[in-house]
Amino acid sequence: MKTTVAFIGGGSFGTALSTVLAGKGYTINMFDIDQDHLARMERDMENKDYLPGVKLEGDYRFCKTNEEAVKDADFVIFALPAQHVRSAIKASAPYIREDAIITCISKGLEQKTHKRMSEVIGEYFDLDRYVCISGPSHAEEVGIGVPTCVAMSSRKEESAMAMANLFTTNKFKVYLNDDMMGMELAASLKNVLAVGSGIANGAGYGDNTLAALLTIGCAESTELGVVLGARPSTFFGLAGIGDMIVTCMSVHSRNFRCGRLIGQGYKPEDAIKEIGMVSEGMYTAEVAHELAQQAGVKMPIFEAIYNVIKGNITVKEALDDLMTSPIGREIDYL
Repeated sequence: MKTTVAFIGGGSFGTALSTVLAGKGYTINMFDIDQDHLARMERDMENKDYLPGVKLEGDYRFCKTNEEAVKDADFVIFALPAQHVRSAIKASAPYIREDAIITCISKGLEQKTHKRMSEVIGEYFDLDRYVCISGPSHAEEVGIGVPTCVAMSSRKEESAMAMANLFTTNKFKVYLNDDMMGMELAASLKNVLAVGSGIANGAGYGDNTLAALLTIGCAESTELGVVLGARPSTFFGLAGIGDMIVTCMSVHSRNFRCGRLIGQGYKPEDAIKEIGMVSEGMYTAEVAHELAQQAGVKMPIFEAIYNVIKGNITVKEALDDLMTSPIGREIDYL
């Protein structure tokens, strides 16, 4: 029987991943709460709103309800911003097959609860059937077949292997990682660094500044992750440094572009509107700020980015504070 994969959410990354699977001959059930957007996708066989230029070729079915999308699906992929994942799961959970394998490609932390996506999904499903996917994977490049590597993690290795086999092609390679917490934290925190990188770029600072920001920011992410129970090596893998490189140094990155507008003088809310898509780092910055306080971890780079986003300080004041802080030692996490 032909494998069916349901995508809940019609954004750029979900669409890009769907092309990988459609290219392997699988049936793709696509649902989005914005039915007008979905109708345009079906009419054009292209996601002109979020991933223009990538044609949708293969067995696509555009669904009018969550039930229609997931009831016959072997795999269910939640592909929407982190702050909307809970509501999407609630709407879909009653109709998902008990043997279906589930993943969520959102790279963020839930506000208020501070929960990672696996923790949110674990409230509704047995995590033995959940797989985390992360790594350096711009939708714009995945959609046109640029060679891409990602990591996958599950509490049950058979689930991770099933999802890995589903996606693997000669252009899309999967590695396994058994540190799901580390993957989720690294993927979420790097979005905050991407906003910071964009701010520095937009304000006119150079490569020296960016390199220092990312190096120290990665160390801060790792320290927080270790305190919370993650493995330090994960932050130096595909979900960590790998994803950080593409997100913090590329014009494809909406987090970087949003930060660059702020660095150029835009108010944060205006920068978000200008980008037109969700920049997860803008929301994760507040969660990271609160988690660091609760865990007693000092994160000066993250704190500076948070304060600029909140309008508490200017970009220049943030940089002056960082550059004039007391001399300290680098920390070795390995």
